[in-house]
Amino acid sequence: MGMISEFKDFIAKGNAMDLAVGVIIGAAFGAIVNSLVADVITPALLNPALKAAQVENLADLKTGGGILYGKFLAAVISFLVIAFVIFIMVKGINSMKKKEEAAPAGPSQEELLTQIRDLLKK
Repeated sequence: MGMISEFKDFIAKGNAMDLAVGVIIGAAFGAIVNSLVADVITPALLNPALKAAQVENLADLKTGGGILYGKFLAAVISFLVIAFVIFIMVKGINSMKKKEEAAPAGPSQEELLTQIRDLLKK
């Protein structure tokens, strides 16, 4: 029973739960980005190039030797979109942290202790 209770304690900790939520949200976000690339970016921006290559889907692009470089291009585009969105999110979070740090904190602990000492001397 000791191992089961340790496992319960581990699962109940915030870090494990935060990680689980992050993985689930990341998977859902990946599906959104894949849809963005396949359903929006590819038709809107890449259709002329795909028509010139006589291909309907980006993933179907391949060389004469059968190398599917279209799938690779779709993965690169997905990565770039995800990286950009994460960059924007981190930049926003960092700017919020800077605003919190810039707020006046008031007197330091040492200043308060000095004031208390001076008041006690009187």
